[in-house]
Amino acid sequence: MQTANDIRATFLNYFASQGHQIVESSPLVPRNDPTLMFTNAGMVQFKNVFTGAETRPYSRATTSQKCVRAGGKHNDLDNVGYTARHHTFFEMLGNFSFGDYFKEGAIEHAWNLITKEYGLAPDKLLVTVHSSDEDAAALWRKIAGLDDSRIIRIPTDDNFWRMGDTGPCGPCSEIFYDHGPQVAGGPPGSADQDGDRFIEIWNLVFMQYEQLSPDRRIELPKPSIDTGMGLERLAAVLQGKHDNYDIDLLRALILASADATKVAADGPHAVSHRVIADHLRSTSFLIADGVLPSNEGRGYVLRRIMRRAMRHAHIIGCKEPLMFRLVPALVQMMGAQYPELVRAQPLITETLKLEETRFKQTLERGLRLLDEETANIPEGGSLPGETAFKLYDTFGFPVDLTQDVLRGRNRTVDIDGFNQAMGRQKAEARKAWAGSGEAATETLWFELRDELGATEFLGYDTEVAEGKVLALIADGKRVERAEAGADVQVIVNQTPFYGESGGQVGDSGVMFTPEGAEVPVSDTQKKLGALWVHVAKVAKGTLAVGDVVELRVDTARRSAIRANHSATHLLHEALRRRLGDHVTQKGSLVAPERLRFDISQPIGLTAEDIAVVEAEVNRRVLGNSDVVTRLMSPQEAVGLGAMALFGEKYGDEVRVVSMGGRDPDASKEFSIELCGGTHVRRTGDIGLFKIVGEGAVAAGVRRVEALTGYGAATYLNEQEHLLHQTAAALKATPAEVPARVAALVDERRKLERELTDLRRQVAMGGGSGPAGGGEKDVAGVKFAARVLDGMPAKDLKPMADEMKKQVGSGVVALVAVNDGKASLVVAVTEDLTGRFSAVELVKAGAAALGGKGGGGRPDMAQAGGPDGANAHDAVAAIEAAMEGAV
Repeated sequence: MQTANDIRATFLNYFASQGHQIVESSPLVPRNDPTLMFTNAGMVQFKNVFTGAETRPYSRATTSQKCVRAGGKHNDLDNVGYTARHHTFFEMLGNFSFGDYFKEGAIEHAWNLITKEYGLAPDKLLVTVHSSDEDAAALWRKIAGLDDSRIIRIPTDDNFWRMGDTGPCGPCSEIFYDHGPQVAGGPPGSADQDGDRFIEIWNLVFMQYEQLSPDRRIELPKPSIDTGMGLERLAAVLQGKHDNYDIDLLRALILASADATKVAADGPHAVSHRVIADHLRSTSFLIADGVLPSNEGRGYVLRRIMRRAMRHAHIIGCKEPLMFRLVPALVQMMGAQYPELVRAQPLITETLKLEETRFKQTLERGLRLLDEETANIPEGGSLPGETAFKLYDTFGFPVDLTQDVLRGRNRTVDIDGFNQAMGRQKAEARKAWAGSGEAATETLWFELRDELGATEFLGYDTEVAEGKVLALIADGKRVERAEAGADVQVIVNQTPFYGESGGQVGDSGVMFTPEGAEVPVSDTQKKLGALWVHVAKVAKGTLAVGDVVELRVDTARRSAIRANHSATHLLHEALRRRLGDHVTQKGSLVAPERLRFDISQPIGLTAEDIAVVEAEVNRRVLGNSDVVTRLMSPQEAVGLGAMALFGEKYGDEVRVVSMGGRDPDASKEFSIELCGGTHVRRTGDIGLFKIVGEGAVAAGVRRVEALTGYGAATYLNEQEHLLHQTAAALKATPAEVPARVAALVDERRKLERELTDLRRQVAMGGGSGPAGGGEKDVAGVKFAARVLDGMPAKDLKPMADEMKKQVGSGVVALVAVNDGKASLVVAVTEDLTGRFSAVELVKAGAAALGGKGGGGRPDMAQAGGPDGANAHDAVAAIEAAMEGAV
């Protein structure tokens, strides 16, 4: 059986062999399309390439794109678990041509891949084309040999794709698989097309037009290709299943859920297990891509997906949180393809555990109140809006969950009454703020917050994104547009810019519009904890409400801020360890050029104190450990040993930042703090830490000032010091150092070349172990294999080419073992590629090495694996594969 991972690899490797660049999946939060809630198709990351706004160094690409459809236009949430093919998360396999090949190439690739690589029977396939696209119909007849009975012409927009009301567009051709007459349903375009017999597996979009206006369309100068094939649907077909939830990828998660709950996977709770499996994927991938549960925007959709899965866990009868216990099963199945799952596993686990723990309490309280309130409401009746709002406001029971529960009881919710109660609460909040004496300056922000909702902050994992301008403020008033020279405050729906808070200064950068406006951002402020306000000046063009803007954070400045912010965390813990637990933070400033840290400390730090603290921080910096972020409740965080930062306001959920590594005798990370700021990914990114000042700022409060990175290096004048050290070591003057070093480098390169030649000569004469000598006959052909200790992987292919020449006709296998890991190359002489594929042979060898996949051409392929000790087993596996190929 072809596993889903095999099917994905086959797709990508096929198109790679056809000159396509394998491009990593883009994040689920679109960086280049603010109109989308989540990435919902493979072409999203290439949108600007298709429109010509962006160029790439390749004209052909292939991807396996992670997608979520659970909000906005593409919302499959309510169907998930009850149908065979609805998912919130799915993978979209795609190949793309940017002005390279067109219809003929796309159809030829699709047909070859499906019928030859995947081995689907041609008589089980039929296609649709747009009724106006006779070119595509003719190509299907020519390339696939399909007659007109299996080429269905569709006159509707089902077979005409558009990026939007304007922009690139064109006809498309869909490939359908026929499950056979035993399944109800008719072909596409028929009255019974909604049945399950004929299933669409691939859509080929022929982008050949540009829609300029509703009544004007022109030919694109460079027609392009965009295809999409659902991995889950294809896996179901290739694995002989009719239901996507029966494929290996999802079945493993369903069985993990059944095992954890001790409730049968295929019994009366089968739907609940399916919901949990699907939602585990979408929630985990969303968290890995920077989305965290909240009551706004993407975070709200994430929370809704989570709570739907958690409600099904409740239905099954789970007494303890379930979802977080299934994360290892997901990482095992998909972590190799998507390493972000592995990196974010602690954050995913903590977030799911926290959310489910809190939600179980919410669910129990809410259901009890619902039972009481609905006892006297007849079937078909409506729950008062005030009651629904009380559930939301007092117990945290979302109104859509109330609707979902009551739907099963044939009752509704008075949504108008709910919205009125919500409005009254907001009005009361504004009145309370007015009592603080700041109403005149803050009323506008309240109005904007109520109208626009919270800004989506994308800056934890990106510094470039697109957003839509929601409001412009000039001179304290809302305006519709701002011309060149105008000072303006800009609010967008999503932004990578950090808004000043917690001692960290706001980001600066620039905004651009497609029409050519340029708007430098000098500062970013956070208002009411929800609105990110960009303080800017229009330098060129015009900026208007509704414009789509590209937001670019000043990367160098952000990097310096991150380094200084992470350094304050290390400094805080180092001070506590040196001076005592009485040291707590009293204030801070994290700016790009410096950091300032105020602590409770009655007396000044001695020179020895400063030296010890400095050394401790730099030791943690040089340790280059990961900086890990997790989500939990403030109480759990403090119980874990986390320090709360001065001036930060915390809600029910907090980001907990851990860094500095763990000492052998320690039970926790060096530094654990509650913090919403941006940080380096590894402590080594701080570079260097140097305290440059210490003094009193108030009674019992001392201030430490420090530099990191380049600032610290400049302060120390380290370059001159290192130059003199190097000159002394070389017994040269500083002026002679460049020439002397260049001579040493040349000498080293010469020695490295000589060493490489010697290694190759030794290897050609035989390697280590039983596979190291001579040739042997395998499956009637010459087979030459070497296991080479210490041979660089980059030298294997040239060596394989030389050995092919020596062998004349045969198969060559080379395994290089370095530091316990192995690299593998298999080469097949041209006369034997019809019998043996180097790609398939290298896969067999890689499996013995603990690796997955491999790639290349039929005559030369390369792979690797972590188990270098199994090098000889890899050779044996290749021999077995050759025997099996006969």
